[in-house]
Amino acid sequence: MGALVTTLNAGMAFADWPSSDGQNMLLYPWFRDFAANPEKFTEHGHRLAGMLIGFVSVCLALTSYWVDRTWVKWFTTAILLSVIAQGVLGGARVLLDRQLLAMLHSVTGAAFFSLCVVFRLMCSPKWSDWRQERDERVGPLIASSVVLTPVIILAQYVLGGALRHFHTMLDEHLAGAAIVTLSASLAAFGLIRSQNGLLRRSGLMMICALLLQVILGGGSYLTKLGLPQIGYVAVAGSLSQTVICSMHTVFGMFLLSSSVVAATSMAVLHKAGRLGGLQLELSAVGDRGTAT
Repeated sequence: MGALVTTLNAGMAFADWPSSDGQNMLLYPWFRDFAANPEKFTEHGHRLAGMLIGFVSVCLALTSYWVDRTWVKWFTTAILLSVIAQGVLGGARVLLDRQLLAMLHSVTGAAFFSLCVVFRLMCSPKWSDWRQERDERVGPLIASSVVLTPVIILAQYVLGGALRHFHTMLDEHLAGAAIVTLSASLAAFGLIRSQNGLLRRSGLMMICALLLQVILGGGSYLTKLGLPQIGYVAVAGSLSQTVICSMHTVFGMFLLSSSVVAATSMAVLHKAGRLGGLQLELSAVGDRGTAT
């Protein structure tokens, strides 16, 4: 919904927040705008989706206090606070009418989504089994690429936000796409060879998200800028442009979250001593500093 709001330039369909045209958000006649005012329909749908996520986050946090695990309570509290911060940031974007806040709202939304995916992973019934599986194939090069890839993808997401919100940094975004493809491919193919089931799945998810993102990125370029060399002219506001550009943003979130899951999983396994390829064996040192 947020991606559609940006694509349709509907972020300021309402000048007020948390009300909508002076009405209570829950009582606003939303469906009336479906055909008459699609910008308001999209933006109000985005607000209602935010409220729904907030409600679910409150229920999640409250439910976690019935679980006898401290880390679960801390994690669900972090999710709830993140939702509140995300809602306030979205409201500030409207009240202050700042495109920079809109871009930050998108970036933090992707980070929040990644946080939720990691929490869901750690609550999986298979999490304990995966943590016991050893791996001897992930070496320092692959591990470094897995750690760096989320940072690179997040930077690329910021460049994409600058392109969507400020219509600038196209060349930088294209160069970033090449860097992300190289880094994510190296990390994903390295993980796919892993002996650990969790790392293998993380690698598969990353490569699938990357392939879809590259395809959607090419589609976004065509539908937004056209390709005169083959006689294709982009049509502003077309259905194909709206759908493809919005999905490109959404799958950017999936790519980021899959890389965060891979980095988190590897960090947990390394801490548990399950990654043999990253264990350094040092010679014992005698009392006088000589190796024994």
